[in-house]
Amino acid sequence: MFYNPAVRTLVVSLLAFAFFHSALVSQLGTTGVDANLRGVSVSKINGSQTSTGKYAVWASGTKGTVLRSLDEGKSWQQIKISGAGDLDFRDIESFGAALAYAMSSGDGGKSRIYKTTDGGESWTLQYTDKRAGFFLDSLACDSTTHCFGLSDPVDGKFLILSTGDGQHWTDLPRDKMPAALPTEGAFAASGTSIAVCNNDVYFGTGGPAARVFHSNDRGRSWAVFETPVVSGNASSGIFSIACHGRHLVAVGGDYRNPDRATGVAAYSSDQGQTWHLADKQPGGYRSSVHIASGVAFAVGPKGEDSSPDYGANWKLTDNVNLNAAAPAPGGIVWAVGPGGTVKRFQLPVLDSSQHRGQPGNHDSSE
Repeated sequence: MFYNPAVRTLVVSLLAFAFFHSALVSQLGTTGVDANLRGVSVSKINGSQTSTGKYAVWASGTKGTVLRSLDEGKSWQQIKISGAGDLDFRDIESFGAALAYAMSSGDGGKSRIYKTTDGGESWTLQYTDKRAGFFLDSLACDSTTHCFGLSDPVDGKFLILSTGDGQHWTDLPRDKMPAALPTEGAFAASGTSIAVCNNDVYFGTGGPAARVFHSNDRGRSWAVFETPVVSGNASSGIFSIACHGRHLVAVGGDYRNPDRATGVAAYSSDQGQTWHLADKQPGGYRSSVHIASGVAFAVGPKGEDSSPDYGANWKLTDNVNLNAAAPAPGGIVWAVGPGGTVKRFQLPVLDSSQHRGQPGNHDSSE
């Protein structure tokens, strides 16, 4: 019998798409809050934390909005942060029902990092800065005490904040940080322009170029790589990046031209050293991407897409206007958007034979 590996790869990829589409189940609803939700985080609930669900869902957005659900979205608690009613919370990073970091974006002092350890009853302002150019775009945490924050360039270089104890934030040294291009910046559309995988830290940029910065030593030294994601003006570039082992997926486009479906997604299988445009692109500008259960998924104002092959091919799965998404245990995804919108959908769990020739680890975490 004639055996053609290329044909087998194509068939496997097509089967993976068919399986994904048939297995997708979604629920669309609202949190009941009139806010543009920009950040979402999901984490397991442990111990005696009071809830009727297995995990806590936190969301954040405009008008100082922070929300929490402990019953898998049946009800939402609106949580107030004193003195933050006019802030735009673009990112939230949670660890169960009690602990969360909330990040607001804005010029200078409007960019802040708050933390709660009691479920939002009280918050501590941990960091803010009034230096020219300071503008927080994204947070990424890989434990309750280890987090990174990304700011637009200050004095010509991107600024990375870090905490190693969950309380004190400091600037990482920038002597080995490549210079930013004139007018280059990062995007805070979903608080996902920085990602952490073990010792590797990545962030994506936009403006004059769509570049990915990579550190393999937790932010002490950096290299930078060009990507083919569309760029060239202040509204285009990489808006979100996700990592899983050596695999990276970057999405974005031009938020002022959200229907444009060319040059909005790229992928790398060598830790960001080389990048390729997706063979089949998402359906338009996308603001958030994650990898869970072996599937990459992206959302944006024109809909959501999925890829079973680490970003090489995308399939449009819905057309709901969403800003950000986050994985939950069991291949579930929570996404949020304008007007307090919340969506929950299920991803299938793919085994390694259903991937596009990608050997290696395929666990359910990013």
